[in-house]
Amino acid sequence: MVIEKFSKKMLDSRIFNTYVATAFFSSLIFYVLHSSLFTPIEMIFGIVVATILFKGVANMMLSLTISLVSLDNEEDQVSFKKDSDILDSLVNEMAIQEAAIQSNKSNKNI
Repeated sequence: MVIEKFSKKMLDSRIFNTYVATAFFSSLIFYVLHSSLFTPIEMIFGIVVATILFKGVANMMLSLTISLVSLDNEEDQVSFKKDSDILDSLVNEMAIQEAAIQSNKSNKNI
């Protein structure tokens, strides 16, 4: 669950799409500047191949980022939150029981 949230945040940041778009436009500029050396088919093929290559590199970077980032702190926070919720509910139940005992004692004294 923590890893899914982390990867969702990474994908929502759009950093990898920006990386691929930058690679696309840089290869496009490269082929435009050297248009005398390449035919139009070679340019289109080179731009498509470069974009696919950089998209693959972006996916590898995403997978490496997810696998290398330590998520132990996130897991500890999630377990701490669960434990604190359980403890809060137990304290509330105990307070209700004490109030019931106090009301029973006061009813017996009357």
